[in-house]
This record gives sequence, structure tokens and C-alpha cells, in this order.
Amino acid sequence: MAITNHDRVGKALDLLRAGLGPFVEREVKSAVAAKRLDIQSLRGFAEDPLGNRPVSELDVAGLLRLMWEAWNAVFREILGPAERGLVGEMRGHRNRWAHQESFSSDDAYRALDSAGRLLAAVSAPQSEELDKLKMELLRVRFDEQARGERRKQAGTTVESAAATSLKPWREVVAPHADVASGRYQQAEFAADLWQVYLGEGTDEYKNPDEFFRRTYLTESLNRLLVGAVQRLARGDGDPVVDLQTNFGGGKTHSMLALYHLFSRIAPSELADIDSVMQSAGLDQLPSVRRVVLVGNKISPGNPSTKPDGTTVCTLWGELAWQLGGKKAFKRVQADDEKATSPGDILRELFNEYGPCLVLIDEWVAYARQLHDQSDLPAGSFETQFTFAQALTEAAKAAKNCLLVISLPASDSGGSASARVDDVEVGGQRGREALERLRNVVGRVESSWRPASAEEGFEIVRRRLFEPLTDPARFTDRDVGAGALCGPVFVGAANRPGAFHGSGRSGAGLCRPVPSPAPGISA
Repeated sequence: MAITNHDRVGKALDLLRAGLGPFVEREVKSAVAAKRLDIQSLRGFAEDPLGNRPVSELDVAGLLRLMWEAWNAVFREILGPAERGLVGEMRGHRNRWAHQESFSSDDAYRALDSAGRLLAAVSAPQSEELDKLKMELLRVRFDEQARGERRKQAGTTVESAAATSLKPWREVVAPHADVASGRYQQAEFAADLWQVYLGEGTDEYKNPDEFFRRTYLTESLNRLLVGAVQRLARGDGDPVVDLQTNFGGGKTHSMLALYHLFSRIAPSELADIDSVMQSAGLDQLPSVRRVVLVGNKISPGNPSTKPDGTTVCTLWGELAWQLGGKKAFKRVQADDEKATSPGDILRELFNEYGPCLVLIDEWVAYARQLHDQSDLPAGSFETQFTFAQALTEAAKAAKNCLLVISLPASDSGGSASARVDDVEVGGQRGREALERLRNVVGRVESSWRPASAEEGFEIVRRRLFEPLTDPARFTDRDVGAGALCGPVFVGAANRPGAFHGSGRSGAGLCRPVPSPAPGISA
């Protein structure tokens, strides 16, 4: 029996309840203990006059209402305006679902996406299940659209004479197989570092050779990779790099490039990496241990149990376990259990298990969930920054260690790419965490900048299309581009100031990507 959009929304609400329950209960208890919230108000918010029901047993409507009504007292410091908007939106979706209203595909996707974003904001593991529901819905929508297009084409017997003068674009530039078959979805364009670390996701992200085949090495990314090779092979270069830019600026993709570069695959098998090795002055890559910490995938309130039975509570426990399994974890086990910073043990671990690459993404999302008091397995808010300082100092002092951190851009920046984003930071607690981390990391970090606007075209082209290798296709490409763009610029050139301030000439806006030199793919 086919699942309906109403059923999909119902599943999303079940996952939302399962993910929000522990988080809401934890934060409510903390607020009551700190006297920011009294029991009588809590009973009113939760529509439980007798106060007999634990917060974790509330249904999704009760949890969302409690979050909405007690926002200022409980959740404002941890979550931001964007998350409050998601709470309000999900209350609306829940009401529609409860009244048996129908959901269009667009409405259903909006509900699933909003629920997933809210769960990701509190590091709930159920967000991954919601991602799967979203992908399934997108594929259903594509199949429906494809069937509609086939019906249209079946009824069309006359083709436009104008169209026959040019080759169809698919015969000139071939899309990658996933794009051509409809398996590619825009949501999959966003990289997921944690998913790749787990060995999951699509081939273009989890397989090193396919990743680099579709990745354009921008000037900044090339410089980042060269520096990483020099640091991990010879101990030269910067020990700490902060990939600071705005949301969607390429930070996670850059981390994936570092992760795959040191995947123990020969550089000659990875596209464009020969030039990186030449710039670094090396022929071979060292064998590197890799550590991946993603803040919105690791819950500070729920310890994780590893396949070998190790129970990990803190970020430093996770780091040690990824470096050397149970043996390395025992070095920090006492600090992990007490949620105290391990200090100089980190430097010892880096030297013992190096060369090592440590990638930390979404650190602010993790830190903002911590409390002032040490009532969570992951420790207190203050301890997190003690650990941050010990970590950066250890990376600097170790022989062959590279620490790469992704932090949202700072409010103090002057450009658009240097301004903090509420979606990434969250509430007041998130902003405080960001500033504290920036103060610690900023003492030893090196600078990094995102791709330029011009490089953005090549980034997208490589992701969507196969490389051009046949010289005849370059001719077809240039003819098609000229035929399509020529009339645009004839009209645009007659408009005063049409290209004023654009930084390009009119012809430059539609110029094709230059044909490559012999032996180099476009």
C-alpha cells in the first residue's frame, strides 16, 4: 500500500516527539533547578494541572506547546529565532495533521524539512531518519514529474524548426549519471561530513576518487590542501585552521576534501591532486589517522556506546577513541567520566598516534546545549572552552597534527561573508559560545577564505556535468552558447548601464568555459 503525504507527516511528528522529548525534559529540569521556571507555570504550559506526567511522556503537541510557551524562561539562550519559528511552524503542521487535512507534496516536504532542522538543532539522532523520509518524497515527486513529461512528449508530433538547427544540450554536455537518471536531488548537493565518516551517503561524497573527480580545486581549497600535506608530512605550516565563512560557504566540502586526501589512496588516483603534491614538494602522502567531530550529530546529554563496548561521554573521549580505539580512550577515561578537560594528554595522544588530522564541524551547535553547571555527561559550558584551549595548544605543540575547525562567521566582520548567521548560531547561548570559541581559536588560527564568484560556476559545472573530452563537443558548445546568448546581449547592450558595476563585459557574462589544453579535462 502506497504511503500518503499525510502518513509521511505523521511519521515526521513521531520522530519529532522521540527526538525532542529527552532534550525538552533535560532543559526544563535545568530551568527549574535554576529557578527560571516554577512548577506551577510548567503545569500550565504542559496542560497538566495535576503535574503527574513527566515531560518526556508528553505527546508532540504538548512538547511543542511547552517549548513555545516557556521559550524565554527555558530555551531562548540555547536556541535562536530560527528555531522558535520552526516550533511555531510545526505546531501548525501538527494541527493540520490532527484534523485529517490533506498535504500537498510541497507542504509535506516543508513539514519534514522543518522537523528535521529542529531535530538537528538539538543534536537528535532522529534527524537522520527524517532525511531519509525527505529523500523518498523527493524521488516520488520526480517520478510523477517524469511521467507527466513522457505523456507530453508522446502527444507531440511536430518539433520546432528553430530547435533543429542546434544539437540538444544533452548531446553536447552530458550530465552525470545521477543527474540524468533523476537520482540527484538538490538536497544531496549539501555535503555531510558525519555521514561520510560513517561510510554512508552517495558515491560522489563518500568515495575519494569520485569526490575529487567532481570537485573543482579553488585557489583557497588548493592552498588548504597544500598546507595540510606539508603540515602532516613534514610538520611545516599552520597547525590550526579556522574555516570561517557564512552558511553554505564551502566549509564542509573543504573538510571532506581533507578527509579524502588522507584516505590512503595514492595521489595519482585522485583528480588534480598531482598539482597539490607538486606545490607541496612531496611525492607521497603520509599515513594519517583521521578524527571527525560534528557537533549536531553528537549529543552532550546522551553518551554513545562504541562497537568495542566503550562508553563515551565527551568530545575529548570521542576524539581519543577515534584516534586509537579503547587503548587511546583509556588515557582520557577518567576525564571523560568526570567531564573534565584532559589537558596535556591531548598533545601526548597526537604525538603517539600522529600524523593525525582532526576535523571539527558545528562546534557551536554542540556547545550551546551545555549548562553552566556540570549536570550533563558532556560537562559544563565553561569546561568546553577549557578543552578548546587545551586542544589548540596541543595541536600546535604536537609534531604532525592538523586541527581544522569550522566556525560560523563573526559579527565583527565587515563583509557579507563575515557576518554570523542565526541558523548556524542559534540563540544567545550560541552567540556566547561562538565568541568564546573565536577568542580561543583566533590566537593560533590561519586565515581561509571561500570560493570566489567566478569559481562558483566551475564548482557547479563539475558537480552536474561530465567533463568534455571530444574536440567536436567544444565546437558544438561554443556554437550553442553563441546562438542562445547573442540575442540577449544585442538587447542588453542598448540599455544604458546594463552591465554597470557588474565587473564584467556583456560578452563575458555568456562566455563559454575555455577549452582545456591537451590532456586536461574541462
